[in-house]
Amino acid sequence: MEGNLNLYYIFYTVATCRNISAAAKELYISQPAISKAISKLEQNLQTSLFIRNSRGVSLTDEGEYLYGQVKTAFSCIQNGEKRIKQMNELGVGHISIGVSTTLCKFILLPYLSQYIKDHPHMKIKISCQTSSETMQALENGSIDLGLIGLPERLKDLSSTPLMEIQDTFVTTESYLKNLKIREGRKKETALKNAVFMMLNSENITRKYVEQYLDSLSMKLTDIIEVGNMDLLIEFAKIDLGIACVIREFVGKELENKELSEVTLGKSIPKRDVGFVYSSSVLRDNPAVPEFIDYIAKELKNR
Repeated sequence: MEGNLNLYYIFYTVATCRNISAAAKELYISQPAISKAISKLEQNLQTSLFIRNSRGVSLTDEGEYLYGQVKTAFSCIQNGEKRIKQMNELGVGHISIGVSTTLCKFILLPYLSQYIKDHPHMKIKISCQTSSETMQALENGSIDLGLIGLPERLKDLSSTPLMEIQDTFVTTESYLKNLKIREGRKKETALKNAVFMMLNSENITRKYVEQYLDSLSMKLTDIIEVGNMDLLIEFAKIDLGIACVIREFVGKELENKELSEVTLGKSIPKRDVGFVYSSSVLRDNPAVPEFIDYIAKELKNR
């Protein structure tokens, strides 16, 4: 079929013009070359496609049928070319992103609004899910990009770091005050009996913080598990306990003294948040590297 595509296009042009001379002018080839191509196609199909007459050529019954099929096929190709040209001119494309609710709210969402204004024809699909689910979706190819806390190693995937984040523990001054009254003024004793609020145990952030706690030989016993960081922050504000959150996401609360940091020992090591993707996505979907560069630039300039 691939080798015959040119023959079919010559047939299509002759059948449209109904004249070999006119078809030769349109195709910029000689009349003998056209006649040779038609003869070869007729030989391949083992049938006659044209009947010569004084005004040019007419189609046989078989030729009429083939012309209808070929016309539809070339019309689809032409429409596809027009659509691609339009997509390139308008910046039409698609990007599917997997991201946790927290990272979507605090990192992606602030810049997504302006990106959409700059790229109004871009189709963006966002799946709010755990980072573990995002990694699984990247591995099976169901999304283009993942925005996650970057692990130390990535298997068969690449990454672009966007920013550093600092995990920390926060609560209110009133909770700390009441904790000291209830448990005694010695900090170690009071904190040992405090209520801690953390993300669910399968969460990547939770696992990272637990590695830090293990390094301090510290084990928290009274833990409330919460599904997302927004609730952790809100629960901390109402004196429910000490919440493990990301410092960059409670900047206002720390600044206005609504929340205070609680140190358990040495600071939790900072880690990177960034986009994760396969190299094939960058090659096959040009909108993806452009989107990564856009968000990275905006974060850098903020």
